[in-house]
Amino acid sequence: MMINKRLIGTVKESKKYIAGNVAFQFASLIANIFLMWALTDFMASLFNNSFNQQNLIRTVIISIAALIIEAVCSYGSSKMSWLSGKSVKITLRQKIYEKLLKLGSSYNEKLRTSEVVQVAVEGIDQLESYFGSYLPQFFYAMIAPFTLFIVMSFINFPSAIVLLVCVPLIPVSIAAVQTWAKKLLSKYWDQYTGLGDTFLENLQGLTTLKIYKADEERHRMMNTEAEKFRKITMRVLTMQLNSISIMDLVAYGGAALGIIMAVSQFSKGRVELAGCLLIIFLSADYFIPMRMLGSFFHIAMNGMAASDKIFRLIDMPVPEEKPETIGEDCSAKIEGLSFSYDGSREILNNINMSFPKGSFTAIVGMSGCGKSTLAGLLMGKNKNYTGTITVGGIELSKINEASLAENFTYISHQSYLFKGTVRQNLLMGAPAAGDEELINVLKRVNLWDFLESENGLDSLLSERGANLSGGQRQRLALARAILHHSPVYIFDEATSNIDADSENEIMAEIYKIAKEKTVIMISHRLLNAVSADNIYVMESGRLAEEGKHADLLQHDGVYKKLWDKQRELEEYVEG
Repeated sequence: MMINKRLIGTVKESKKYIAGNVAFQFASLIANIFLMWALTDFMASLFNNSFNQQNLIRTVIISIAALIIEAVCSYGSSKMSWLSGKSVKITLRQKIYEKLLKLGSSYNEKLRTSEVVQVAVEGIDQLESYFGSYLPQFFYAMIAPFTLFIVMSFINFPSAIVLLVCVPLIPVSIAAVQTWAKKLLSKYWDQYTGLGDTFLENLQGLTTLKIYKADEERHRMMNTEAEKFRKITMRVLTMQLNSISIMDLVAYGGAALGIIMAVSQFSKGRVELAGCLLIIFLSADYFIPMRMLGSFFHIAMNGMAASDKIFRLIDMPVPEEKPETIGEDCSAKIEGLSFSYDGSREILNNINMSFPKGSFTAIVGMSGCGKSTLAGLLMGKNKNYTGTITVGGIELSKINEASLAENFTYISHQSYLFKGTVRQNLLMGAPAAGDEELINVLKRVNLWDFLESENGLDSLLSERGANLSGGQRQRLALARAILHHSPVYIFDEATSNIDADSENEIMAEIYKIAKEKTVIMISHRLLNAVSADNIYVMESGRLAEEGKHADLLQHDGVYKKLWDKQRELEEYVEG
């Protein structure tokens, strides 16, 4: 009942902690039996006027020893629960992380990020209770009633057998609601992850929603989703309350029946007073383990629902290990490339491009023409394209992702900066770099003077580098990219949404990189592409033109029209 062999086998280390937890609980039960025996024997001696000092001393010694043992066992049981929960968290989160690494940078084509986060955090927290509380209680609840039955059999067999027969009624009631509960909790988790996805999206786009005054509409949508979640939560709570009420009725009814049997047997002279009192005191212990198991059952069911999602993630097919690695030739070539995100609307259509080693190539065009999609394909983020993309003559789909990441560096206008220090963020580009090299690259992007006035390399960054200006964030991202020392750099609108001074400094650095490396620059601003060796002009997902800046201006094509419009706008702004 509720024993998932695969889950337990996945977290093998937890087995010894579960066994230890059960052992401590069993030792506590034995100590409690001796305590109850000592107390009932003492009470019977008082009633029968057979009390003496020796009887008192024995009762006190046994009571103190039993209480100490129970305290030690309670601490030990809690420690085992914590250790098993710890092993579950470490093991499963590591497996999820490793799975995401194997799925690669395109994992979000198959999974929602919010679902991964919720399963890896809340879901595994539920499993912590499953391993730390439910499983130990399950095995202890199997042992305790039989142990008490053996003890009580020597006192009064009819009472012992009646109590033992009543015990299975609790797991029967648990099993009765298990199928219904499993389906309900599966719906609960689906609704929970859906609500989390909506919340995360609204939170990330809150500024945009406020600007366009769309926050009220999104608020109503969130309320609708929250109301659905509230209703299914109340259904879960109702189910739990009903099943707990049934288990309480069985447990307390069984204990009451045990008491009635003990008194009945005593009145008939079939059991002594001490034995009668001991049966009464231990009747509750017959049902408490099973009753506790029933309490943990709902936590376990929640954990089972979460584990289904965890294993669904872990069982996702991993792309075959790509055998090829990029050699010295990092020239890239695109032939007959077409791509669609949903299989219906084409984003790219029959694209042919070439990026020779050591060249500076610009890809330009209006927003929405497919430039960034093309960059994602080159970096292996987007899959399922038709046509060919080759690097050094090797098809991209056959190139190992680690080799691609080692040789291609991607810098967008939203390059992610992690919470921590400037040094920690820079070392991602070159883990072995010393402070002098880090400072030199910060000087190179004209950021060191500012950071030196702060706390140097130990200057703290908030999440996404929000405590820096847009230009400073981009310069820091560029510094990290320079430290990577890859043969190919892809700049995807790297100068968007920043001030003019920062744009000029970043472009000057891109031009320097282009003299030593292969640079592919995607930009909507044509002025940045003037010095490129070759310019590809895209329009509505197609390649409209290609050539050098001067040559393209000679034709009255897409490039010239864009150039004239931008120059006219810039002159208007300057005027």
